[in-house]
Amino acid sequence: MEEIFFQIISQVGMARTNYIEAIHCAKCGDFEGARNMIKEGREYFIKGHQIHAELISKEAAGEPVETGMFLMHAEDQLMSAEMFSILADEFISVYKSMEDRERSRK
Repeated sequence: MEEIFFQIISQVGMARTNYIEAIHCAKCGDFEGARNMIKEGREYFIKGHQIHAELISKEAAGEPVETGMFLMHAEDQLMSAEMFSILADEFISVYKSMEDRERSRK
C-alpha cells in the first residue's frame, strides 16, 4: 500500500513541478512553453488522480484501504497540485494579458 501512496505523491509532485515551470515560462513570455508545461502537468496529475480513484473504488467495494500519514500526505499533495494547476492557469492568463497590453502600447 505504501508503494501506491508513493506513486500518487510522485505523479502529482511532477504535476506541481510542471505547473510551477509553466508560470516561469509565462513570466518570461514563453507562452507556448507554458502551455506545454501545463499539458504535461495535467498528464501527471491525471495519473496520480487515477491511482487515488482506484483506492476509493476499493474502499467502496468493501476492501479495506490502509489509512495513515502516507495516505494523508498523498492526498495533501494531490490537492496541492490541483491548486497549483488553477493558479498556473491564472498566472499565465495575467502574464499574457500584460504582454498583450504592452504590445498594444507600441
